Amino acid sequence: MTYPLWDQLQTLKSHTWVDLTHTFNAHSPHFSAFEGAHVETPFNVKQDGFFVQEWRFVTQYGTHIDAPIHFVDNTRYLHELNLKELVLPLIVLNFSEAVEKDPDFILTRHHIEKWEALNGPIEPDTFVAFRSDWSKRWPNVEKFENKDSDGQQHLPGWGLDALKYLIEERHVKAIGHETFDTDASIDIRKHGDIIGERYILGQNTYQIELLNHLDQLPERGAVIYHIPPKPDKAPGFPVRSFAIVPNTTLS
Repeated sequence: MTYPLWDQLQTLKSHTWVDLTHTFNAHSPHFSAFEGAHVETPFNVKQDGFFVQEWRFVTQYGTHIDAPIHFVDNTRYLHELNLKELVLPLIVLNFSEAVEKDPDFILTRHHIEKWEALNGPIEPDTFVAFRSDWSKRWPNVEKFENKDSDGQQHLPGWGLDALKYLIEERHVKAIGHETFDTDASIDIRKHGDIIGERYILGQNTYQIELLNHLDQLPERGAVIYHIPPKPDKAPGFPVRSFAIVPNTTLS
């Protein structure tokens, strides 16, 4: 007897698997309004015969998934996301060189249209990741926050026009990035709000923040997977994101 799914799994395992998730701890970079994680060990093998830790952190910590309810009332909680939404074809928009020159870089519709002129239109029902290489600053908090002498952060982000273009005209399913927020720091200060994040979650879909290792992925051809736990009525949670890259795309 043959089992087609088992055969498919062996085929998948013959390709390259890339972990897109940061390992986090109490000292990892995190959104400034949050406290760092607290980790305690109430039981250990030597004294109790088994090892148990108690972790305490906000839901939006480390590489994490934002459910729509995180910013928009009357939308879905994390446990309401469909499993098939969490496995998607992956598009990687590489603007790391622009970010290296300008940490305040904002990815606009114009940038995406120029990318498409070279790479073809972005397909619907895909996950689109903004590669900035900001993840290479992890776990250095000072480098990751990138504050100026006045204490203001300077991190890149999505422009609202880019997000509207991807959702409303290209009909992508979800997006992700390597920074704390959807929006660039200068846009957050300008608007007094995280308007890009409010928009994307207002479409009743999710996003992934603080992605890692996007530099190991092709612009097209990989599949991205997100494995969060299933807490009741949560706005998000740390997530294990990874991608499977067909070996032929890297040859």
